[in-house]
Amino acid sequence: MKVLFLTQVFPYPPDSGPKVKAWHTLRYLAERGDEVTLVSFVRGDKREAIAAAEQLCARVEAVPIARPMWREFAALAQSFFTREPWIIRRDERAVMHALLEQLVAHGNYDLVHADQMNMAQYALPLAVPAKVLDTHNALWLLYKRLASILPRSSYRLLLERDWRLLRRYEGRMVRRFDGVIAVSEPDRRALEEAAGEAVPMTIIPIAVDAERYPMRAAQPQGARLLYVGTMYWPPNIDGVLWFTREVFPRILAARPDARFEIVGARPPAEVRALDDGEHVRVLGYVDDLTPYFEQAAVMVVPLRVGSGMRVKILEGLARGIPMVSTTIGCEGIEAEDGREILLADEAASFAEAVLRLLDDPQAARQVAERGRALLERRYDFRVACRPLDALYAGLKEGVDGR
Repeated sequence: MKVLFLTQVFPYPPDSGPKVKAWHTLRYLAERGDEVTLVSFVRGDKREAIAAAEQLCARVEAVPIARPMWREFAALAQSFFTREPWIIRRDERAVMHALLEQLVAHGNYDLVHADQMNMAQYALPLAVPAKVLDTHNALWLLYKRLASILPRSSYRLLLERDWRLLRRYEGRMVRRFDGVIAVSEPDRRALEEAAGEAVPMTIIPIAVDAERYPMRAAQPQGARLLYVGTMYWPPNIDGVLWFTREVFPRILAARPDARFEIVGARPPAEVRALDDGEHVRVLGYVDDLTPYFEQAAVMVVPLRVGSGMRVKILEGLARGIPMVSTTIGCEGIEAEDGREILLADEAASFAEAVLRLLDDPQAARQVAERGRALLERRYDFRVACRPLDALYAGLKEGVDGR
């Protein structure tokens, strides 16, 4: 098939959840033999990334985007006028509409695949036979949960307003597309709730390349704990602060040799202040996560807010790292508590779960091995993306039968 693929962030390198999802979908389409034109917003110099994408795609078009403060305020004003969500309005660009219209006029595409809700506004107006919306999460639910943990402020009030607008907007979008993809059953239910009616959806989880992440040969010694996540994202900040202040002292009381490493780009001052130079280290962005994964005795995912799926859990499963997560942190991933992962939502039970893995290396190894097996059978992209075959075929059959 000839596919027009739209992304809100350039999918290479695949170093964050949205990019991982899009990149492995593109890899799957390339292996299917589809002729894909990738059209993406870009930020900064992406020449090397574009060259990598050209190895998979027949054509790559990049549209620069910036968000100066004046544009953010303009988008907010437009949101109040149009009653559309601010986070949708802030990415509306006439140059993207114009480029897509030009491509469609000469491209003879069979299908447009809009990756993430922000790109729905660009796909819907196009004269393309079939349209697919690939949702990475239920944004309205994510923003509702995020607003619930923020202190009262103008930003919280904005999110309170935006999640209600997002619920209406997402409901409208999933009703209008020919095919809709959700990453998990919880997200499917949340999107259907927004739609107010039953909407056929295909579940295709975020997936990784299992061959890229060989399982660790041996369990490392010691009590090094690892957290990985972009540290400018409020749910990650909240989770790290909660773990360091409420959970980690309980672990230290039983294991004075414990060390907690926080890895992720752009940590704010309140996270940097956690670094005591001994037990807690805030390392910021690192080019290669491999040494940290190799040395971690336990990986922690202490998120109290979220939606969609956590890619770092998938990477941890792939590398054979025993993990402890909150229920929300593991939401959307078919890992069973006590089998492939340990789950805990209270500070005391979270600390107990970490200590159980630290104190019983054999049990930790068994959890890690079962996690790797789950990753291979469910979350390797060669397996996870297979439902695309039926979805695309059904849409093409529907078009041909018109």
